Amino acid sequence: MKTHLIVNPASANGRTGRHFDAVARAVREAVGDFDFSFTRQRGDGSALAREVVLAGADLVAAVGGDGTASEVIDGLMDGDRPLRPEVVFGLIPRGSGGDFRRTLGLPSGIAQAALVLSSGRERTLDLGRIEFMGGDGRAQVRHFANVAGFGIAGRVVQEVERAGKSFGGTVAFMLASARALAGWRDQPVRWRADGGPWHEDRITSMSVCNGRFFGGGMMVAPDARLDDGLFDVTIWKGFGLSDFILKKGMLYDGTHVRLSNTRRLRVSVLEAEPLDEVPVLLDVDGEQPGMLPARFTILPAALQARVAAVSA
Repeated sequence: MKTHLIVNPASANGRTGRHFDAVARAVREAVGDFDFSFTRQRGDGSALAREVVLAGADLVAAVGGDGTASEVIDGLMDGDRPLRPEVVFGLIPRGSGGDFRRTLGLPSGIAQAALVLSSGRERTLDLGRIEFMGGDGRAQVRHFANVAGFGIAGRVVQEVERAGKSFGGTVAFMLASARALAGWRDQPVRWRADGGPWHEDRITSMSVCNGRFFGGGMMVAPDARLDDGLFDVTIWKGFGLSDFILKKGMLYDGTHVRLSNTRRLRVSVLEAEPLDEVPVLLDVDGEQPGMLPARFTILPAALQARVAAVSA
């Protein structure tokens, strides 16, 4: 099996690049010889993944965080189908949030994650496809593996990108959530599920979930599965800074689903549009690529991944 690592040297606050020799040693001990490429800017992960798959790589592993994994997975796809169905995706988690890693059940240690590349099981996963408006006003399309959504989540990611993650992903997202919620007012949107009737709502956040976790460990969709052919959608309304402070534990352990201002749906397609001039920002696997309007579509059984023996 021809293995290629796509490495984000800036992940883990730059430690991945500074100590790549340790990553390389662990991977070589686990899988033998491999090739690697470093990303230099946002979008490189997708472009490099496409390039190495067309060049014959069989196992393409992202070395980085959720954003790097998402970009690499996007590059493995050609529209609604994989570029080469036999290609396997792997992950050496080196990010600060680690939400996709949690759902996959991957260990956080480099050596242990490298062993999964060689001895983990292959699992067929669903992916999400999102059509949306980019920050430049142009229509864009990309794929996501874990969670995409809009509302306060997009504002939080914007805050994280501005402030950085020097204190780790969980702390960064907690601080960013507090800043974003200070003075927050729910945004008016129009949405519909699976081509049904349109609904007009004011929402704090709407999360379209393939995986269970986002925001540095919040269990936004406790019942989501990566291989059931459906999104779990979580809608939060009327959440403010006091809710985040007083109910933070419920957001992280998944019991927020019991709250009256949490609503859940299971869908294969979700469409959403803004209802005023204020941009409704997106969060796509922990990155902020644009805004509504957007269309989210599940792609069942779209990705072969090397995962731990037990995963969600």
